Order: sequence, then structure tokens, then C-alpha cells
Amino acid sequence: MKKEIIAEIEEPKRIDAYLSEKTEYSRTAIQRLIDEEKIKVNGKKEKSSYKVQNGDKIEIEEEPARETELKAQDIPLEILYEDNDIIVVNKPKGMVVHPANGNPDGTLVNAIMSICKDSLSGIGGEIRPGIVHRLDKNTSGAIIIAKNDKAHIALSEQLKNHEIKKTYIALVRGIVKENNATINMPIARSKKDRKKMDVDKNGKEAITHFKVIKRYQDCTLLEINIETGRTHQIRVHLSHIGYPIIGDEVYSNGKNKWNIQGQCLHAKSLNFKHPITGKELYIEAPMPEYFEKILGFEK
Repeated sequence: MKKEIIAEIEEPKRIDAYLSEKTEYSRTAIQRLIDEEKIKVNGKKEKSSYKVQNGDKIEIEEEPARETELKAQDIPLEILYEDNDIIVVNKPKGMVVHPANGNPDGTLVNAIMSICKDSLSGIGGEIRPGIVHRLDKNTSGAIIIAKNDKAHIALSEQLKNHEIKKTYIALVRGIVKENNATINMPIARSKKDRKKMDVDKNGKEAITHFKVIKRYQDCTLLEINIETGRTHQIRVHLSHIGYPIIGDEVYSNGKNKWNIQGQCLHAKSLNFKHPITGKELYIEAPMPEYFEKILGFEK
């Protein structure tokens, strides 16, 4: 099965970047398809660095989602919303979203596969069925999973256009002076440690808005909204301005008086349009018990 695209573009643009915007495939998936010679421009194979010109005829040999060896596992999940197209769950802290090296099972995907059986979207040949956006392992809260490709494509488009409003709650070290503020600092992979991200003037745009909910003796509770979804964005931004998230073992020393391991960061709510019906949805995830206990101690 082939997909054909006639490029409509004002300025030349790399083909991997152009097609990741115009199709459901990620940039990495596009590069792989180019390497496998499954993408041709005007009948010829090109490299990922090829600059698309206006009027170019691009043919993509589409591939079905690869069969995976993922196991459905009966792992309890708090379901916040479910219908025929999407499911929204309250991901617990400590759960990895999708399988990878070092985390072959016990992930959110394994748990969701048990609930949804074979109805999950397998878009773009990725071994991450249904996953539209992510949460770090030690970040709890609301996350959307697509049950079919149509819902997946529509949600990905909303995400790309910053139409999904994500609100987080974070407990940070120190007393934040501003009642509200915006952090607009680009983020890139750290040059010192490839496992970390860092504020970098040559990085990708990253915008984080926060407001103070409550100030305690030596920490502050914040409500956070993000315009962009860079890897570790909230954690990097808050650490960079001197207010690391309590328990964060990567962007601070992680030490805290409650001996909490992993960042006190919770994806509190999602506000978005249903990918099929267009209905406005607001879904809120209750805070985990450990987080509630900390705030109880601080009162």
C-alpha cells in the first residue's frame, strides 16, 4: 500500500522533517523508511538530508504495524475515562510508559494491552501501541492512550498544535518568590551526560508556565502548564531556576526529609477535544497517596 504526497512548500525543507509534519510517522520512523528505500521522491530514492521542493511527488510504501512480542499483563490501573476510541488512566509513580531495554515488561503498555486486548492503535510501525504522549517513570498522573489509528492521528495533531492543555502539580525545594511566571528557555540533550537534558541556547523551544498554590516552611507547591513537551522539561526548567522538584534524583541530589524517591510531580489534568466527536473533555487525576501525605505533614 502506497501513500502519495505532492509537496506544497514555500521554502525547501529536509524530507525527514517535512514528512514527520505531514504524516503520522515520527522523524525516526521516516529516516528508517528512507534507509529501507521505502520512500521515493519523483521516482528516485533520496537521503534523509534531501531538501523537499515545491511540487515534489513523494511516495511512501506504508507498512503495517509490526507484530510485537509485548505481553498483555494484568496490572491494576485507575481508569479515569474510556470509550471506543480512547482511554485515559492515572499512571502510578514508578511505572514506565512503554517497554524498552531494561524495562521489557511491567509497563503501562503491557497493562493497557490487557484492558484493551487487540484494539490499540499500532500506528507508524512503532512498538508503542496507542501511546500519544509520555510521562516520565516517576511522574504520576493522567495520560491518554489511543485505541485506533484515527484517534491516534487526531490526538497527535492536537498535541503538535499545542491544543491539549496539560496541568501538573509539583512540590519544589525552596520558597518561590513570584506568584506566577513563565520560563522560556530552550532545551537540548546535555553535552556532559547524554542521559540528561539541559537548558541550551541551541536547543528546541521550551515554555513552562507556573503559579504558586502554597508556600510552606522550606518548599513551594506549584501548578504548572506547559506549551511544549520537551523531554524532562518541567524538571529541567525548575532545577535551572533554582527550585528543583523534591525527590528528583537526576536534576537535584534527590535528598529530602520525607525520604521520597523520585520527583514529586503529578499530571493533574488534561483538557482536550475528543479525537472523533470533537467534544471538549476535562479529565482530572487524583493525587497519589504519598503526595497527599507530604502536603498533610506540611499543613
